[in-house]
Amino acid sequence: MGDVKYVLMFVDSEEYEKELAAMTGDERAEAVRQVEKWFADHAGKVRMGGKLQPAHTATTVRLPRGGGEPVITDGPFVEGKEVVSGFCEIDVEDLDEALRMVRSWPACPTVEIRPVETMPAGR
Repeated sequence: MGDVKYVLMFVDSEEYEKELAAMTGDERAEAVRQVEKWFADHAGKVRMGGKLQPAHTATTVRLPRGGGEPVITDGPFVEGKEVVSGFCEIDVEDLDEALRMVRSWPACPTVEIRPVETMPAGR
């Protein structure tokens, strides 16, 4: 087990979504198989994760500074051409190991790697 936890956020683009939609059933099945293989290849490092429902299913809560009622809206926080479509937590030695893992990611075109903040013991 490594010393550092990171969350990998898999980011889909509109272009990638169009590529997926244009695939045949066999091509799509192969793309899914490649993702499943990536997770199997890195099973010792992946702690948890999941695919998220499409961005339009999100609910965003904006909490006003100084109190007051939150503003709740349907949809993602940012309307844009890229949305986080999935995530996983990995436990690795360092950022270099995380980068080696991500280099072989077979699906969406962008992966954000973010360290998980650890709380001191007793907090």
